[in-house]
Formats: sequence, structure tokens, C-alpha cells
Amino acid sequence: MKTKDWILVIATLLLTIIVDQITKQLSLQMKETWIGPVHLILVFNEGAMLGLFAKLPAILRIVTLSTSGFFILSLYAFFQYIIPIRMMKLRLGLSLLVGGIIGNVLDRTYNGYVIDFIGFKVGQFHSPVWNVADMIQWVGYALVIYSIFTEGQLLWPDKDTRKRFWVNKNFQLRYASIFMTAGLLISTICMVFSYTYLKVSLIELGMQNMATVNQYTESFLYSFVILNLTFAITLFLFARVASQKIAGPVYAFERFLSEALDNQMSEDIKALKLRAGDEFRHLEQLAEKIKLRLKDIQKQTPEMSAEHSEHDSVSDDAN
Repeated sequence: MKTKDWILVIATLLLTIIVDQITKQLSLQMKETWIGPVHLILVFNEGAMLGLFAKLPAILRIVTLSTSGFFILSLYAFFQYIIPIRMMKLRLGLSLLVGGIIGNVLDRTYNGYVIDFIGFKVGQFHSPVWNVADMIQWVGYALVIYSIFTEGQLLWPDKDTRKRFWVNKNFQLRYASIFMTAGLLISTICMVFSYTYLKVSLIELGMQNMATVNQYTESFLYSFVILNLTFAITLFLFARVASQKIAGPVYAFERFLSEALDNQMSEDIKALKLRAGDEFRHLEQLAEKIKLRLKDIQKQTPEMSAEHSEHDSVSDDAN
């Protein structure tokens, strides 16, 4: 993608968060009112979407939901990286979706709850109370689904020249394993630090009931372990994709050389074409030079053969 496309994608994410936060601050000053079917009412939602997780202990709820939100932000960066082509509808849809999620995550991180203030009533039905971030998320969902249905064939073309899941299995497995292990070691250090800090803090703050302390800290530990496993799987998949962008061009270049050597006396030498986002893009230029050089050799070979034949004829006449 071009730089201006990346600016648009990132700006959409940031603008979604900014608009959400501004409207929430304005809603704190409003009074309950109706504007046609729109019900403006201030609600502090302590859970996730539609009040989920509201019954969890406050410490565990805030930490779990906030961490999950920023984990989603990491997945967003991962998906933006692996999308092989421009596909702006999909990219902008992801920005709107994740921007709305992060807007709510910021509320949970700073306040421990999400500010909701917009409801709708149609007949006897009253919708749950939402905020701007929630509504923007649904626009993002719609764009993502629409893009996948209308442009999905661009993501998974029928005639893909690199169909194999593993291009260089040994290299990619080693690369992904190292990547995943490094990530797990770092996240495990964070887990040990967070667990011990939380447990000591609860005791220092005066919580004498060790059963309650263990309930909080063990729940936190279980949540962190699940998050770690999800993180490890994500790292492995990310490394698999990243390693293919390295191994793929080398594989394609090796195949080009093999075909060029097999068909060096033929005019039909296929050009090397790498995927958008691949590493070592300079190999295309190098392959083109090799192709032109082989063609020069093809032209010179008949001339050299003719010269040798003429020389042999002259020698025979002299004899």
C-alpha cells in the first residue's frame, strides 16, 4: 500500500477513538431526554458488551477486559500486516471495528466502567443503551463482512502460485518456534510480576482473608494463562506468515533459476513475480538481468557455431 493509504487507515482508527471519547465526555453533562425514538440516558456499564462480565470482581474484570482490548489491538496490527493487497474497505472496516473497541477499553482502564448514553425505542421494544463506539463497531462489522463477500477472491485467488502452507517447512517451523518462545518468555515474566504484585498489594492493602486473596489472584492467574496461550498461537501464526514472506521469495527465485537453466535454449523464460509485501523484492530485478543475459547467450551461440563451422571449412580447404 501507499503511504497515504496507511495514513487513512491509521487516521480512521484514531479518529474513531477521539470521537467516541469526546461524545462520552459531553454525555456526562446531559439530562435524560427523548428525541423521537432516540432515548438519551446516562448508564455506567461495568461489563463488556450488553453487560457481560459485570459480576466478576472489579479488579479481575477491569484487568481482564482492558488487557483483552489491547490484545485485540495487537491482532488488528497483525491482520493489517498480513492482508496481501490494498482492499481499503476491509482495512477501514477493521479500523472502525477496533477503534470502537479501544474507545470502550479506555473507559474500563480509567474508570472501571463504560459510559453508555444512546438507546432506541420502537413500539414496546427498547434497545440496550449504547455509545458511539458501539455503533461505529457495527459499521466496521458491516464493512468487513461486505468486503469479504465481494472481494474475498482477492484474498484467496483460485490460481495462487504459492499454494503450499509451508514453503520451506524446516526454516519456517524453526523461525515460528523461536518467535513464539521469545514471546512466551516475555509474557511469562509479565505474568509472574503481575501475579505477585497483585497478591502482595491485596495483602498490604489490608485484605486479611487469604481465601479471598487466593480467589482473586488465582482467577487472575488463570485468565493470564489463557491469554498467554492465545498470544502464543497468534505469535506462531504471525511468524508463519512473516517467514513465508522471507522463504517465499527465495523459493520462487530458486524455481526461476531451475526453470531458466532447463529452458536456457528457449525463448520462453518466465519472469519472476513476487507477491506484494514479500521481502527481497530486488530478486525480481536480478532475475530479469539473468533472463536478459541468457537471451544474449542464446543469440551468441548460433553465431559462435557458425564461426566455428566456417573456420573448420577453411581449414579443410587448406588441407
